[in-house]
Amino acid sequence: MQTELDTLIIGAGSAGLAALREVRKRTENFMIVNDGPYGTTCARVGCMPSKALIEAANAYHRRHAFDAFGITGAARLSVDVPAVLRRVRKLRDAFVAGTLKATDALGERSLAGRARLLDPNTVQVGERRLRARRIVVTTGSRPIVPAPWRALGERILTSDTLFEQESLPRRIAVVGMGALGLEIAQALSRLGVEVAGFDAARRIAGLTDEDVHAALARSVGEEFALHLGAPVELTETRDGIAVRSDQVQVVADAVVAAIGRRPNLDDLGLDTLGVELDERGMPPVDPTTMRIADLPVFLAGDANGQVPLLHEAADEGHIAGINAATGDTTCFRRRTPLAVVFCDPEVAAVGRRFAELDASRTVIGEVSFERQGRAVMAQRNHGLMRIYADRESGRLTGAEMCAPAAEHMAHLLALAIERELTAQDLLRMPFYHPVFEEGLRSALRGISSQLANGGVSDLASCDAYGVQALD
Repeated sequence: MQTELDTLIIGAGSAGLAALREVRKRTENFMIVNDGPYGTTCARVGCMPSKALIEAANAYHRRHAFDAFGITGAARLSVDVPAVLRRVRKLRDAFVAGTLKATDALGERSLAGRARLLDPNTVQVGERRLRARRIVVTTGSRPIVPAPWRALGERILTSDTLFEQESLPRRIAVVGMGALGLEIAQALSRLGVEVAGFDAARRIAGLTDEDVHAALARSVGEEFALHLGAPVELTETRDGIAVRSDQVQVVADAVVAAIGRRPNLDDLGLDTLGVELDERGMPPVDPTTMRIADLPVFLAGDANGQVPLLHEAADEGHIAGINAATGDTTCFRRRTPLAVVFCDPEVAAVGRRFAELDASRTVIGEVSFERQGRAVMAQRNHGLMRIYADRESGRLTGAEMCAPAAEHMAHLLALAIERELTAQDLLRMPFYHPVFEEGLRSALRGISSQLANGGVSDLASCDAYGVQALD
């Protein structure tokens, strides 16, 4: 049986649902096909359950600051880890239920099954053959687990399985100190698990600015052991899993594999499209249109392996959905790059990263939060922010930071970069006292001091008091 469609969407994750929203505005002759659980990676196993775990861990960890505030009794507090995990799953299930509403009401236009491309306009799903003018592929991704590790069975955990645990073992190694791995490692450590973090890379959290990374590694290293810069091997032993890296060996009861995610493109039939695939098996995708080469096929979200973040997946689904539904190939200007890691101190990168800069054309302003007034009051006085600007124009180009409230300051900087503001432009806005953003102002002043003055009457040139209580 063959069905003729205007648009076919393969995958009901974040990008697929964004594409669906746009397609439904323009045609009723569509279908969405999904293989596996509905509910999006973010809601089911990614952003939302991980942040629920982090919030519980941070709340319990806060007891270490009680003495500084004059609060006693912290030593008598304890954590019920099974209860923490039950709350994570309860919240997770509520978030998933909300996403399911987008497809539950579609009836026959929503089809559960595994899709395979037969050509740029035809897809096979079980016994059904679907033909569409345009196809949007948003099949998402899955955690990477090397084949030898899979032989260790249930003691290898991923973001797909961690939150399903009824409790946690005493010793856990986290392999992969990217965003998710770092978040999980710190959260587990704060919940009382003996944690060791490993990564073959020299830097964690995706940072490219060595100064910011050094500040983060110092802070995180006070909570759990970090072993960086060497490949990792796992071996089953009588006492657990031996995790080896260079000259270091740690025995753990379980290992969290956080070494990345792989696009779900296996057996999808990309080889039938007639375009050259790269060494990863990926076709060429235009990030401004999400179109594969010149075909009526669009690849969006985690499935294209470009930027695996929810807001990027939503944008890509939006772009792909509009282009697929209209038949036009509209090029969209993408947003300023923004990434946040919810560790403590928070990590954020905005715009161009340090590794992308031309040093000869860049000025840098930085601030340490060790003596920043609001941070000291809150007992959150650790971290470093570095902001980059064009030497000639003063326009802000990017930033990397590990700092308290980084998630908020990063959004402010993203807006400034998007609007092509200079450091002096941003210094003209009011900064209330005392707030974490005064640290941001200090870094901006560092940039401004390396540029031409705005003039005596220009409030952008208003200097600091040089007094901790006032700056």
